[in-house]
Amino acid sequence: MPLDSLVTGRIATFAGDAGYGWVEAIGIRDGIVAFAGSAIDLETRADPHTRRIELEPGEIAISGITDAHLHVAGAALAAEQLDLGGAPTLAAALDLVAGAAARIPEPGWIEGSGWDQRRWGAWPTAAALERVAPRRRIALRSADHHSVWASPAALREASIDASTPDPAGGVIRRASDGSPDGVLLENAGGVVEDLIPPPQPEAVARAVRTYARELLALGVVGVHDPGSLALDPTNRAHAVYVGLAEAGGLPIRVHACVRADGLDHAIEERRRSGGALAPETVGRLEMGWLKLFADGTLGSQTAALLDPIEGSANEGGAGRGLFTTAPEELAALSRRAADAGIATMIHAIGDAAVREALTALAPTAGEVPFMPRLEHVQLCHPDDRARFKALGVAASVQPVHLRADGANARDDWGARAESTGYTWRSLLDAGAVLAFGTDAPVEPADPWPGIALAVLRRDPSWPDDVPPFGPREALSLEQALRAATVGPASTRRDRLGGRLVPGSPADLIVLPEAPREGPERVAAFAEVRPRLVMVGGGVEIER
Repeated sequence: MPLDSLVTGRIATFAGDAGYGWVEAIGIRDGIVAFAGSAIDLETRADPHTRRIELEPGEIAISGITDAHLHVAGAALAAEQLDLGGAPTLAAALDLVAGAAARIPEPGWIEGSGWDQRRWGAWPTAAALERVAPRRRIALRSADHHSVWASPAALREASIDASTPDPAGGVIRRASDGSPDGVLLENAGGVVEDLIPPPQPEAVARAVRTYARELLALGVVGVHDPGSLALDPTNRAHAVYVGLAEAGGLPIRVHACVRADGLDHAIEERRRSGGALAPETVGRLEMGWLKLFADGTLGSQTAALLDPIEGSANEGGAGRGLFTTAPEELAALSRRAADAGIATMIHAIGDAAVREALTALAPTAGEVPFMPRLEHVQLCHPDDRARFKALGVAASVQPVHLRADGANARDDWGARAESTGYTWRSLLDAGAVLAFGTDAPVEPADPWPGIALAVLRRDPSWPDDVPPFGPREALSLEQALRAATVGPASTRRDRLGGRLVPGSPADLIVLPEAPREGPERVAAFAEVRPRLVMVGGGVEIER
């Protein structure tokens, strides 16, 4: 049979375990790479109906990016909510809240995200919200999405007052008299968030369709979603995604994860990692992992640490953060999921959380269809690096977090920050499977700044006198690109995904220039945009 498409030029196949694997042509049939090799050989397999895509001089083609940690529905809907990320001060944020209160009619909730108490130099309060938006129900997520700034009306509706105890794995910040001050850390925030009515399915579908096109324009062809479209029966996003995929309205590949509160439903529905969520969604919308949380975040100082934060005592943990889920519960839940054929990923930022999460996953790591994973791994003790390969656990990391958290890491972790923080090279050298993502909407979904950060270990937004963060942990550009393409597929135990070899999905992007080492060349990669994006052999973007 003749080829459907023939792509010629300089093409990186990422064949094997290292190198770019350059070829000069690939032939595509039925959405799959059928051949890879010389242009002369593949031309004999084409006919007049074959679509020919010729790369321009200097251009290259590589496999499309798969974001291994991106909250699709959350990011899509966040674009329609209040954004506090650009507010330099608390006063500026309150001005934005006042504007939202004027636009959003009562009794609707005012939702948003992006505040950062470190940037403002103080924690925000419910009283401040009451001054600018009296009696309104307001829930504003922090920049790391692990804390909620709530208004007095929201606290009252959630029945949170001075007598309310801290929930397991959460902290209610309090004034000197014991009353809640308006900030709810970790699991405490869920008490308010659970009260917010879910968006209408039509709104979710509209937002996701728009957002998926934005992802494609960035070169992102696939996503591992850690829970925004969880299989929780109370979350209507699941039905929305199935509907989009069945109707051909989901142009990217999505692996949807389930949270702990949806595990029973997933088991009842006989979901299994890698299984299609509906007969018509094979290869486009499939089951991913069970997503659990071991600890909090660096930004909120709730990441679980082996050693205390330097010169500080954080909320609820004497400077060591907190476990949002008990280690024994992590093990029990991952066992239950494994028995049903569902792999587990665990959010683990602090080194204590990383250690306990690895231990929790150890008994089931070889029993599940996908590799178990740790998400973020921002601080990892040297003794635990080799455990990833030994146990068969992947490290899903987001290099772009270093942009915002680098200064916080140096402040909180002191001397150990650069030897044990963001240790991507050490993990790779120890044999770990490394998969890159962005954690959007916590960070923008653009994958290219993170890829550049993994190589340069510093961001252009940093002051000139700030040195690279742990430069010995820098990756080569080839290693970083593999972590953004081959790595996510490898966490699914897939030896063909993320590559352009015979049998691989024909998911590719055409970039304006070949990757080259060197600071200036790599820095330019942070702003790259693909000229052409193909998913399953179909051209989705062409400029």
